[in-house]
Amino acid sequence: MAEVVGAPEKGPNAWAQAIAALVVVGALGGGLYVIQKNEAKAADKPATCSPDEEDKKADKAAKAAHRVSGTQLCTALNRADLPTLLGTPQEHALTAYASDGSVESAGGAKTPTPEGNVQLDTYTVKLSRSYDDLPVAGLEDLLNDGAKKTILGHPAVLYSGQTFAIQFNLGGGKSETGPGGIARTLIVAPDTKDGGGSYELAIWRQDSVPPDDAALLRVAAKVLPAIPGWTAAG
Repeated sequence: MAEVVGAPEKGPNAWAQAIAALVVVGALGGGLYVIQKNEAKAADKPATCSPDEEDKKADKAAKAAHRVSGTQLCTALNRADLPTLLGTPQEHALTAYASDGSVESAGGAKTPTPEGNVQLDTYTVKLSRSYDDLPVAGLEDLLNDGAKKTILGHPAVLYSGQTFAIQFNLGGGKSETGPGGIARTLIVAPDTKDGGGSYELAIWRQDSVPPDDAALLRVAAKVLPAIPGWTAAG
């Protein structure tokens, strides 16, 4: 038996912002990736962002450093109306989880990159935060079909990324990778001044059909203001 999951390829934005984390975006072959620890217990019970002890420690450390944590991002993302915003109101969250990682530069400096993930039957959604010093303005020139946007008064860029499929042979054989579907991603400045750092909101479909931009923008309009520390435009 083989397990197939989808994951986004590392695009120009990941290179530009030094984000190297591998994010699993969907389970397509009958099983779920092991990091999806908050699996719904029953078909009628949506998954929640229930933190474990490591998540609680990371959450406490993030608050002490005046940063947002992965659990906070997961909670902001995992709204009761998320399925409706995505255009799939009959669905609910199957998995919801957070992570609090960082990326280390060549000089040894570590940039926190917390994130939250929610998976439904049709879509997987990821919300992350980067604390680098790179502004969002100009990133459209580095990205695949990048387009400048303004989201809730904040500078933003919308772009496409190719996902890739990972097939695990649960019988002990070798894993295989191949091209997957398209991810649509918004990179949004955390404030109107665009002084560095960003939020990144991305959606993928499990069936590799191109995701709906309107759905992504609806999610952004509701989720971003719910993030602790979000700065509203004046």
